[in-house]
Amino acid sequence: MINVLVVDDSAVVRTYIKNILERDKEIKVIGFAKDGEEAVRLVGEIRPDVITMDINMPNMNGFEATRRIMETRPVPIVIVTASYNKSDVEKSFRSLDAGAVAILEKPFGEGHSECEKIENELVQTVKLMSEVKVIRRWKKESYQYREKAKTALHHKRIRRIKVIAIGASTGGPPVLQLILSRLKEGYPAPILVVQHISKGFLEGFVDWIRQATSLPVHIAVDGEHLLPGHIYFAQDDYHLGVDSEERIRMSKAKLENGIRPSVSYLFRSILNTFDGEAVGVLLTGMGKDGAMELKMMKENGAVTIAQDEESSVVYGMPGEAVRLNGATFVLSPEEIASTLENLAGRE
Repeated sequence: MINVLVVDDSAVVRTYIKNILERDKEIKVIGFAKDGEEAVRLVGEIRPDVITMDINMPNMNGFEATRRIMETRPVPIVIVTASYNKSDVEKSFRSLDAGAVAILEKPFGEGHSECEKIENELVQTVKLMSEVKVIRRWKKESYQYREKAKTALHHKRIRRIKVIAIGASTGGPPVLQLILSRLKEGYPAPILVVQHISKGFLEGFVDWIRQATSLPVHIAVDGEHLLPGHIYFAQDDYHLGVDSEERIRMSKAKLENGIRPSVSYLFRSILNTFDGEAVGVLLTGMGKDGAMELKMMKENGAVTIAQDEESSVVYGMPGEAVRLNGATFVLSPEEIASTLENLAGRE
């Protein structure tokens, strides 16, 4: 049984979330908290396996409560908040810095067109996050690693790198923030990113990334020409690709691996346009999206990187790529950042 603490200042919402979660026989809501202060106290008393945490609450907001819980008694925390409130979205991504493992849109209520989808996502995320028993932190980069990576890159015949393609899902936002913040101004290749994220959170997420990196960050626009050192994120519900003229192409083609945008679609487009003059990076996330295509990129001469298991919240996508022998390197987030700088010839 997965024991859950539901934190929200609305009694109606607390009851609604309880009803959604307990439709699954493996989940039991064992407590409610109306604000962050009560949540911090209850964690020590009832010891939940997972917490669903609202952001905008009186006395202590969800960000501060997340920070305190992760400092004292770490528990997997799923942020459940309204995506239309810009302030709440900003605090939600700050909560990922503090240790929360996922962000989801608050269910709208019966009768909404997206109701069933959002409810199912909440149940599946709570179940998946219950398996994250220890909130992992990234391994510290060592001098030995840096020398080893440089040697490996030196001995491997690598073509000129024209583009970086990155795919991520559950647990991806803080990893992307770390990696992109380490890339120095004037990076010589464009960077295209597919991050699976709940609808309505993309703009807030991109704003959060902008605050962490010196590189220009955009939500991709169809027909836009790729520029070196610019970061492009896939739009909500559109596949991200590149055409033969190195222009961005957004597509409403069918879902791949049950999702749009799909990492598989991006990697395949990069493979077709740039041949082996590319880097593919697959980060933490559930499922297999992008794993086979990362292997295809590797077989075609691209440098491919999978995040390591120790630093991944969910080792689905990168783990599948490793199982398929699709990764040139298996690295922590800090090591990925250093390797991308090495590939740019700047370290």
